[in-house]
Amino acid sequence: MTTDQTSHGASSARTPRIRLGLVGFGNWAHDAHIPVLALLPQYEITAVYSQRGEAARKAAEEFGIPHVAGTLDELVNHPDVDMVLVLTTAPQHEVAVRAAIAAGKDVYSEWPLTPDPRTSAELLRLAKEAGVRTVIGVQRDLAAAFRYARDLIDDGYVGSIRSVRMHVSVPFFGGTRPEAMRWSIPEETFLSVVAVFGGHFLIPLFSVVGRPREFSAVAVNQFPEVSIQETGEQVPTTAKDQLVLAGTLVGGGVLSVHIEGGKQFGSGVQIDITGTAGDLRISNTSAYGGVNENYQVEGGHEGDTVMAPLPIPAQYDRLPESDLPTGIAELGELYLTHAEDVVNGTSRAPGFDHAVWLQGVFTQIDTSQRTGQRMTVRNDES
Repeated sequence: MTTDQTSHGASSARTPRIRLGLVGFGNWAHDAHIPVLALLPQYEITAVYSQRGEAARKAAEEFGIPHVAGTLDELVNHPDVDMVLVLTTAPQHEVAVRAAIAAGKDVYSEWPLTPDPRTSAELLRLAKEAGVRTVIGVQRDLAAAFRYARDLIDDGYVGSIRSVRMHVSVPFFGGTRPEAMRWSIPEETFLSVVAVFGGHFLIPLFSVVGRPREFSAVAVNQFPEVSIQETGEQVPTTAKDQLVLAGTLVGGGVLSVHIEGGKQFGSGVQIDITGTAGDLRISNTSAYGGVNENYQVEGGHEGDTVMAPLPIPAQYDRLPESDLPTGIAELGELYLTHAEDVVNGTSRAPGFDHAVWLQGVFTQIDTSQRTGQRMTVRNDES
């Protein structure tokens, strides 16, 4: 690693500068990772590789990336790369993650780690054996609102949790989708609205209120055919577009979760947490988080008669000021946390163990849906 003397939050200390190699360069890399990393002097992008060679060359030219790798092996073994960012589609993650681990490089992967839970578990095992750090792209876990709510609960704001209810809905993933969302149609890619938004919201939810003990699940497909917007092509699919969980938490509270795609009006996210001493609510008019679509925290406890806004203290927003959409700025918190982990020897950023655990929960969701069984969640260490 190189060093930098002006990293955010440590203006006078010399801190590691993590050199990044990008695998894949699509819209999310261009619109999210690049602008977020530009805010963080803890990082520098030193290399890029894409199966679409022209995309890599354009990225290097536009953003001043010094090395364009001709092959995946060249990128992961490049001496100027400390960490590999796997930004391809889910079915392509395995090859790049394996290569990064084999090269002894820390590795970030977008969620889901792979479409297959057994393969994901194997990658976690390989990473542990190689002693490399892993990060999974479920950045909402580190968003200011969720960290603030977690601290409030830890400080006793609600007392003991009695019940938790989460509703997440999005207007897309419905019966008509643009060509750019074709990836969400095949069930085997594990990229349905339930898988994508389940990953991005179940991890932060359970980090705030504790993990589930048991649940029953209903998962349905209400759009068995999806029409491609540009062409009218009808594509059959069995991917689930709604999920309902009902169960209990390890701490004894009652759990209710509803995730749905294709909700045209009034979509967004609302989480209600009821305790013995008070209540909290985390909400946003958008489950994605665009410009000025910020999470709100409300609460009431002790002598309060109504719930009131609880402004998120300024110290929870740790990024330099920018005009990035909130759903992208959250990615910056993930990167910032990983950089702190590297310096401090901690593991606060969600890693592949989080991905493997959650994919195990999704396997149990499938079993509960098919059999009607109530599932007991495995919460032991992977």
